[in-house]
Amino acid sequence: MPGFAAQVTAFNRKTEAKIDTAIRKIALDVFSEVIMMSPVDTGRFRGNWQVAIGRIPQGTLELDDKAGIATISKVQAEAMNLSAGQVIYLVNNLPYAGQLEYGYSSQAPNGMVRLTVQRWRPIVDAVARELSKE
Repeated sequence: MPGFAAQVTAFNRKTEAKIDTAIRKIALDVFSEVIMMSPVDTGRFRGNWQVAIGRIPQGTLELDDKAGIATISKVQAEAMNLSAGQVIYLVNNLPYAGQLEYGYSSQAPNGMVRLTVQRWRPIVDAVARELSKE
């Protein structure tokens, strides 16, 4: 039977791993929601959501992603590297991003980011419930 210190260390590792998993899942769920709520014409706006840990992405992309699959895949790949205490950014640097967020498109008259921020707590709660079953 392992000693008390070994048990505490094992508990610590397991807890840290669960926290990292929760943070990754929350980031993926929140960012995916923003991406999928983005209005689509050519797919350029949806394809210009960029994600990075510890730095704010600059510039724009030449990616048309009507379905959002490629963009969400990039978010998922980056989120897998996220750990507790790190900052992850999701930005869209297209010049008309602000207009779309504030009602310019009839497809997203109430924005994407603002609506997803309002759903932050339910998203976190859903992830907590999911992980508590494991």
